[in-house]
Amino acid sequence: MASSPTSSTSATSTSSVTSSIISTLGAGSGINMAGLAEQLATAQFAARIDQLNAKNDKLTTQISAASTLKGMMNSIATSLGDRVRAGDLAATPVIANSSVATVSKGTLSGKGTMTLEVSAIAKGQTIVSPALASATTPVGSGTLTIRFGTIASGTFNPDASRAQVDVTVAAGATLADVANAINAKGSGVTAYVATGTAGPQLVFKGADGAANAFQIETTPDASDPGDPGLAQLAWTPANTTRLKASASDAAFTLDGVERTSTSNTIKDAAPGVTLNLTGTNVGNPTTISFNKPDAAITTAMDDLTSALNTVVAELNTDTAPQSGPLNNNPGARALRTALATLTSTVVMPNAAPGEPRTLADLGLKTNRDGTFAIDADKLKKTLADSPAATAAMFTTGIYGVYATFDKINRAVTSVSNANALGGSILSMTAQQTAIKKQLTTIADKQETLRNQLVSRFAKLDGRVSDSKSTLSFLQNQIDAWNAKGN
Repeated sequence: MASSPTSSTSATSTSSVTSSIISTLGAGSGINMAGLAEQLATAQFAARIDQLNAKNDKLTTQISAASTLKGMMNSIATSLGDRVRAGDLAATPVIANSSVATVSKGTLSGKGTMTLEVSAIAKGQTIVSPALASATTPVGSGTLTIRFGTIASGTFNPDASRAQVDVTVAAGATLADVANAINAKGSGVTAYVATGTAGPQLVFKGADGAANAFQIETTPDASDPGDPGLAQLAWTPANTTRLKASASDAAFTLDGVERTSTSNTIKDAAPGVTLNLTGTNVGNPTTISFNKPDAAITTAMDDLTSALNTVVAELNTDTAPQSGPLNNNPGARALRTALATLTSTVVMPNAAPGEPRTLADLGLKTNRDGTFAIDADKLKKTLADSPAATAAMFTTGIYGVYATFDKINRAVTSVSNANALGGSILSMTAQQTAIKKQLTTIADKQETLRNQLVSRFAKLDGRVSDSKSTLSFLQNQIDAWNAKGN
């Protein structure tokens, strides 16, 4: 907040007077009164300032240590999340005939094999306008209306649940202008100008799926009856010449079940599989199987063990009884407890009997000194006995290895819990802010005391000076009297 003129003037005057007093101090007594005032004011608050600075330095060290631990746990959770989302820790689907479809990992984990036969892929409707003389030829003005529905046996069946789209075409508009106006509506129908052997034409394309068929109607501008050109852009199913592709659904048989889809992308078509249909293979079904992620999971568990041991080493240093900056920190204690019970924590409460449920089932074990190790034989056996269930532990669902570490990370970083590292950091940061305010207050008090001492010492020095002048006068008189007596 800016100082008022009065306070500013007062401050300037005080500074001027103080400077004047300081410049004359010591003249009478011979003592450096300014330095003495500075030393006394400093000494008055030195112990308190040293105490606050020491506390602030300790808090800085504690915040740094707590932040390091918090960052380590966040790094573990984030890295696990990235690897899980990458999909290499789950059973990955593979298709034998890649010309029929591409496959990717679905939400759930898959296993075994399945068959796929595609009889049709989803398509969008495509129609073209009559060719014009040139790309700059006006197409007429008025309103172009797009209605959605289905087309069967040459008949358009409108969908009452979908609103029509009205596109205004201004006078003098070209094919490009009409295309831009249609695209600006974002209705699912797009348009562009294509110049073929017959001349420039407007190409209309709809979204995939039989329900996305459309019909185009036109209403020429009534104010310009001599310009009916817009009508040439109208289209109905009766005009089969201008229809280049019909809207249709995808049709396929997966594991013997006939299915249809308005899109060629079918998410979670089966456990562990998302399909993207690209071709047909009528009468020649292809096979979808799953690659085992054993090597990736083994590597991930080794990396996890190494990361956890790094955390344990840091935690041991930070909580050392005599030298550890966090030896009495509740957040550090809570993290140690979470790590101590990690191997026995149930990460898959929904696992079927006999399937892996804990990190111990994945070979993770705790040594006597609190560090972690991997029982390679146990992990190998779990992968062999329950490959699908093991892979299911590495997903982004509410259960699993990632969910467990994400939960620990959230608990560690929580700022609303005073017993978490995040809460401790928040509390210690607040303490540092309070210390800074106290130091500022002390600095103000110290300066006030210094100014008071300067003023008092100036008066004292004046009295000393007067006394010295009187003494000098008397001495001169005595000297004079002695001289006459001689």
